[in-house]
Amino acid sequence: MTEALHLEQHRPVLLRFAMLQLRNRAQAEDAVQETLVAAIQGAKSFAGKSSVRTWLVGILKHKIVDHIRRSRREEPLELPNAETSLEDFDILYKEDGHYASAPADWGDPETAFSQRKFFETLERCLEGLPKNTARVFMMREVMGMETDEICKELAITATNCWVLLYRARMALRVCLGERWFGIGA
Repeated sequence: MTEALHLEQHRPVLLRFAMLQLRNRAQAEDAVQETLVAAIQGAKSFAGKSSVRTWLVGILKHKIVDHIRRSRREEPLELPNAETSLEDFDILYKEDGHYASAPADWGDPETAFSQRKFFETLERCLEGLPKNTARVFMMREVMGMETDEICKELAITATNCWVLLYRARMALRVCLGERWFGIGA
């Protein structure tokens, strides 16, 4: 029983991670619950080579992918034109393709990364992305999935995937520039 209580302390972090990917509280809760059950059942296989939280997030990633597979069978992924249009970012570039204004120096990324406030700001920026854009970004950059794997799971083309990744990165650049680094777009 103490093992379950020990794992339960990680629920808030796991839930935030699942919410960023699934964008649905009930589905995120289910994924976290499945993760904790799997962790309790597989506790003997935990070798201790990573932190408990890292181990749990690894399990959660698989549960999220399983959920996406199940939901993909149930409903098709709709990609509105608004999520695949690149015109919103034309203002960031000159005619020759260079930045209109160079990105500000973000300082030491290691220091920024270690700050809890940065992660909170990043989470808020991710929450502001359109659902499918955020999902593709999380699958690629957080969960470490390959493009072909993402395309297969979401039934999208590689071109669509790269457009969504580009849009996510540009939107995050603008959002973090405003909310974290204190610069305008």
